[in-house]
Amino acid sequence: MIKLKDLIIDSSVMIAPMAGISNKAFRKILRTYTKGLICCEMVSDKGIAYQNKRTLEMIQVEENEGLISLQVFGGDVESILNAAKYIDKHSNCAIIDINMGCPVKKVLKTGGGALLLNDPTKIKEIVSQVVKNVSKPVSVKIRLGYDNNNINYLEVGKIIEEAGADMIILHARTKAQLYKGNADWQAIKKLKEELKIPVVGNGDIKTLDDAIKMKELTNCDAIMIGRGVLGNPWLAKEIETYFLTGQRLSLPSYEDRIIQAIEHLDLACNELGEKIGTLQMRSHGAWYLKGIPGNAQIRQSLNKANSKEEMKQIFIDYLNKITK
Repeated sequence: MIKLKDLIIDSSVMIAPMAGISNKAFRKILRTYTKGLICCEMVSDKGIAYQNKRTLEMIQVEENEGLISLQVFGGDVESILNAAKYIDKHSNCAIIDINMGCPVKKVLKTGGGALLLNDPTKIKEIVSQVVKNVSKPVSVKIRLGYDNNNINYLEVGKIIEEAGADMIILHARTKAQLYKGNADWQAIKKLKEELKIPVVGNGDIKTLDDAIKMKELTNCDAIMIGRGVLGNPWLAKEIETYFLTGQRLSLPSYEDRIIQAIEHLDLACNELGEKIGTLQMRSHGAWYLKGIPGNAQIRQSLNKANSKEEMKQIFIDYLNKITK
């Protein structure tokens, strides 16, 4: 159990924010498998400042969505503060998360994301100002440092704690690593030993055994899964169930995975519109089908599908084929 102000998080499984993926449809799928914290895809502080329609849509959280965290990025203290205050007032999210770890150019150009790791003074100012001016719990997501020559997560972690943040999430790679190489779980262990606030470990959780090993090695308060749930939302339930009961659940069948893909298609089209929904399901479909015999040809067919019904029929035909 994690307590952040008056908020209680009963699950030690959390789902990372993923750009272009963690939309409402995907969150609804995940919610059927976990009661843990699910993070929305990050939003720009400037998008909120300019009242960008798409950004304002992204901060909307339905009351029945459960525990949702909303992540904001930017490099300007005042702009992040104003965005956080707006989210605090206008979103039903449970937690406001500040991104200080994203390595992509779009975010770095704003002076935000992992670039902030090079400026501990600004980190302290951002976190302290946000904490003082919002009512929701505040978390911060960081990386080990900008590169191997600038690994400063312990210094940054202490600053974030002293500034009043309620929780810290460490993706145990540097900015320079992007998503390559191995995450340094020993760093998560060291950070947990140094801080009093909850520490969440992130990086390389692809299986239940990965989660068990991270938890045992680091003693982190929770584990955060990112790409591991793509096409495999059951992973969240597997881990959550094991941590609660010690029971290992059976893996989803090929049939389960295709049926879930069809449900995801329906939700994506309902939430995003048919055009965008089917386009996004080309990627999600490939993830759901990964490892299923004969999936290469089906993926090609999905990539050519131009409508929801055409894509759904491809899934149904494939389901009938493998269940004969």
